Amino acid sequence: MNEDRPLTRLDMLRFARRVVEHQAARQLALMDRWIADEERREAERQRRLGARKAAAEWAVERGLSGRSAVYVHVGGCTGAGGGRAKGVGREQAVRALTEEGVPACPLCRPDTALGILE
Repeated sequence: MNEDRPLTRLDMLRFARRVVEHQAARQLALMDRWIADEERREAERQRRLGARKAAAEWAVERGLSGRSAVYVHVGGCTGAGGGRAKGVGREQAVRALTEEGVPACPLCRPDTALGILE
């Protein structure tokens, strides 16, 4: 553009359009990042939900030492001790509650779900 010539109304309108176009592109890029972040969060939530559904039907939680059983849980119980709970079958859960004297979790009450009353 020639600096000796004053800006015309048309020059200013074209400049304003470029500014708006640049701002819109930046806003769209920001929205695309937000959408991608939300899609990642949703995929992670679905993965966790699938893992929870795939949990064993029953679980035995071990103590911190890993030797003695602390509780028997219904699979997926939120009170189960994370990595210390191991999935077991129905027979093992019943045996732990009846023969081994492992207490039932007070939150999920596997003894009630298994039909065993204390």
